[in-house]
Amino acid sequence: MYRCGLLTPEKEPVPLKSIEVELQVRDHVATVVSTLSYDNKEDKPIEAVFVFPLPGDAAVCHFSATVGQTQIVAEVKEKQQAREEYDDALSSGQQAFLLEESDQSPDIFSLSVGSLPPGERASIRLEYVTELAVQADDGLRFCLPAVLNPRYQPRGSGGPSVEVTSVPASQVPYTLSFSARLSSPRPISKVESSSSLDPLQFLNAEQTQATVKLAAGHKFDRDVELLVYYKDAHQPSAVVEAGQASAEPGSLMGDQVVMVSLYPEFPQAVMSSVASCGEFVFVLDRSGSMDWAVNNTNPEQTRIANARDTLLLLLKSLPMGCYFNIYGFGSTFEYIFPESVEYSEKTMEEALKKVEGMQADLGGTEILQPLKHIYNQPCVPNQPRQLFVFTDGEVWNNKEILHLVKENASSHRCFSFGIGEGASSALINGLAKEGGGHAQFITGADRMQTKVLQSLRFALQPAVVDISVTWDLPKGVSATVLSPPITAIFHGQRSLVYAQLTGQSSEAAEGCVTVKYSLAGHPSQSRVKFSLKAVDTGLTVHRLGARSLIRSLEMQEEENGEKPEEVKKRVVELSVQSGVSSAYTAFVAVNKGNNETIQGPLVRRNVETPGMMMAYSMPKLKKSMCGRAPLSRYQCGIVTGCYKAAEPPQPKQPCKDPFLQLVSLQKASGCWLLDSALAAALGKTSEEVEKPKPAPVSQDVWATVLALIWLHGFKMDIKEEWELLAMKSVSWLRAQNAPCVKECLEAANMLLGCSVQEASLGL
Repeated sequence: MYRCGLLTPEKEPVPLKSIEVELQVRDHVATVVSTLSYDNKEDKPIEAVFVFPLPGDAAVCHFSATVGQTQIVAEVKEKQQAREEYDDALSSGQQAFLLEESDQSPDIFSLSVGSLPPGERASIRLEYVTELAVQADDGLRFCLPAVLNPRYQPRGSGGPSVEVTSVPASQVPYTLSFSARLSSPRPISKVESSSSLDPLQFLNAEQTQATVKLAAGHKFDRDVELLVYYKDAHQPSAVVEAGQASAEPGSLMGDQVVMVSLYPEFPQAVMSSVASCGEFVFVLDRSGSMDWAVNNTNPEQTRIANARDTLLLLLKSLPMGCYFNIYGFGSTFEYIFPESVEYSEKTMEEALKKVEGMQADLGGTEILQPLKHIYNQPCVPNQPRQLFVFTDGEVWNNKEILHLVKENASSHRCFSFGIGEGASSALINGLAKEGGGHAQFITGADRMQTKVLQSLRFALQPAVVDISVTWDLPKGVSATVLSPPITAIFHGQRSLVYAQLTGQSSEAAEGCVTVKYSLAGHPSQSRVKFSLKAVDTGLTVHRLGARSLIRSLEMQEEENGEKPEEVKKRVVELSVQSGVSSAYTAFVAVNKGNNETIQGPLVRRNVETPGMMMAYSMPKLKKSMCGRAPLSRYQCGIVTGCYKAAEPPQPKQPCKDPFLQLVSLQKASGCWLLDSALAAALGKTSEEVEKPKPAPVSQDVWATVLALIWLHGFKMDIKEEWELLAMKSVSWLRAQNAPCVKECLEAANMLLGCSVQEASLGL
C-alpha cells in the first residue's frame, strides 16, 4: 500500500515542511487549529496545491497566512469569485491563498499557496470546530484524518482532477505534531488512541482539565484518533452563547444561539427485550481496497476477512422469524437471494456458504446502484427494514448517495460502518444521519465484530417514531431551529439541537426544550431546562449552528433535482455572514501589501502518480496567465493509497479461532448439536464431551449448555459479540423445558473447568 507525500519526480525539495495541530476539547465540542509551514528553497517561484481530509461535519471558520512579518486573513466569498480573485492575483504577480471544500464531498479540502518567491517562507493557519461523536461505550471520538485514500469515481462521471504523488508512508517528507487540551465540568477518566501518546497530564486536582500529546515519530499510516472518557455518564445540557457584538440584531451571528444535548434513557424492559422481527439487509464493500490490512500491526488480517467473520456473527445473532439478504458491491453488485428471505436453518446455511467465498474481487466502489436495487424491492410487511452498510468509504459521489438514502428514509434505518484508515467521515456519518441509524468507525486495533454487534443491538430496539421538539421560552423570545429534524433516537446516544434565539429577556429567565416521541407504543419525552444567561465561548456554538443549517440547505438543494439559485444564494449569504465554509464558498486571501511583482522562470511541473491510482477530482477553473508562463506547481495530498491488483481468491483455510469455530456450529434456532466438531471447538475429544452428560438430558440441550458455559467462562471480554446469539440459545433452552438443568450446569462447569452460575446464563 502506498502513501502520499510531496516529492517531485526529480526528488527536488518540497515546499510543505511541517503540520502542527492544537486541539481544544470542551466537554463534547472540539476546536482544532492547524498550522502548515511552507518553505520555498528553490530558485523559482512556486504554487503548491495541497489536498487533504477534514472531518465531514467540521465547520471551517478561520484561514490566514503569515508571510514574513505580514499576516493576511482570508475572507469567505462565493466560490467562483474567490477562484477568480486568486487567479487574478497570480496573473499580476501577487501572492494569494485559496482554501476550498470539494464540490462532491465536504470532508475533502484543497489549499492553494500561490506565488511563493524563492527563499520565502509562509505559515498557513486553519481553524475548525466540530462535535465529538458519542461511541457505544460512552467514549467521545475525535479523529484527525491523516489518511486520504483515493476516492473511486464511477464510470461516466467526468471532471478534472488534482493528482497526488505516492511515496511510502516512511518517506513522507513533512512532520506532524499534535497536542490536545481537555476541559469538562466532569472529571476526565482516561484518553485512548490508536496512535502512540505521551502520558495524560492532569492540570488540576479535580482532574477536569488535562493535556496529552502525540508521541514523536508519528508515521503517516493511520488517522490520529482520540477517545475521551469522562467519569460520570453523559447528562442532558444546554449552552446559550452570546451573539457577536458587531453583528446586526436579528441576524444569526447577532442573536444568541443555544446548543441542546439530549441523552434519552429507555426503560430497562425495552432495553432487555429484543425484537423478533425485521428485514436485515447487509451491504458489503467488495472493492479491491477491501483486500488491504485492517491495521499495520496485523497485516495478515484483511478488511474483507474481518467482514466475513462479522457476517458470521450477525447471521447467528438474528432472531427467528425475521427476513434477511446480503449484497456485495464493487464496480458491479451481487446478492445472495433475489429478494429477502425468511431466516431459517436452510437459508442461514446457504448464506454462510456464500459468505465463506466472498473476496475483494468486484473492482471499484460503486454503492449507488445496489442501494437503488434495494430501495426498489418492496418492504416485507410488518418487518421493519434495517440496512447495514460496510465500506472503506472510498467513493466520490457522496452527495448523490446521501440524497438517495434521505429519499428513502421513511422506509428503513441505515447503520453504517467505516472500515480502515481514511474512510470518508462525510459518507459514513451521512448514511446514518440521513437513514436514521447509527455510524461506527473501525480503525487501528478495533474489533469490527464488537462495534457491529453493538449496532445490531440498536437495530433490534423498537424504532422511535412521532418525534417532535417543542420550546417553552419567556414572552418576547422565539426559537428558530438551525439543525435538521431529529429522525432517530437511541438509548444513551446524544441528540443535538441548535436554535437561534431572537428577542430580549432578563438574565434570570429560563427556557425549556422538550423532545417527545413514541417508543414501543408508549409516549415518552426528554426535557432540558436551561438559563437564558448567555456565555461567551468564542462563537463556537454559532459556527456549529451555522454549519448545521448550511448542510441542511445544501441537502435541500440536492433534493429539488436542479440547483435553485435562491437556496444557493441563501447558503452563500449564511456562509459569508458566519465565516463558515460551504460547498458554494471558499476562503481567499491576497497579499496586497507587497507592491513588488514576483518574477520567475517560466516552468510548469506536474507531479506524476506512480502505481495504479484512482483520479481524485477537485475542479478548479484556471484563467490564462495573461502572457505569463505558469508558476512551478506542486500538487500534493496528505496521505493516500493506491489499489493493488486483485489477486485470485485463495482457498479458505479452516477456521482456527475457537470462538468463531464454536459460533459457526450454532443452529439458526439457537441450539448446538453434540458432535465431534463441537468437541474440537471446546478443546475436548468426543468421548470427553459425551461421557458426563446427565442421562435424562437430550444431546442438543447438553451441547447448548456446554457452549453457553464455554462462552461465559472464557469469552467475557468480548461478551458484546456473542450476547445476542446467547440470548437466542437461552430462549431455545427455556422452550425445551428440559429436566435436570442444575445437574447439567454442574457437569458442564466440571468438564470445562469453569464456575458459571445459573443466574449468569439467564436461566
